[in-house]
Amino acid sequence: MKLTVEEVRHVAALARLALTPEEEELYRGQLSAILDAIEQLKSLNTENIEPTSHATAADAPLREDVVQPCLDPDKALANAPAKVGTSFAVPSILE
Repeated sequence: MKLTVEEVRHVAALARLALTPEEEELYRGQLSAILDAIEQLKSLNTENIEPTSHATAADAPLREDVVQPCLDPDKALANAPAKVGTSFAVPSILE
């Protein structure tokens, strides 16, 4: 499906993008290719395919929740570039 430059400008306006003429032409080709790929997918027979939310039905394996001793603060801070007591020292990001 070939998009027109006017359609690309309309999409760009909806997205509040300012495009150069070169970008309009670039995106016209890219968006047209995407729409062509979607058209190919539409031609597939999915009559007997059950809808899913994931590509695979396998669940992520979970490990048992086991209580373990905490990491010693000195060991945790061994490679820290800066520390204050038993905490990491980081630059302030708020004024």
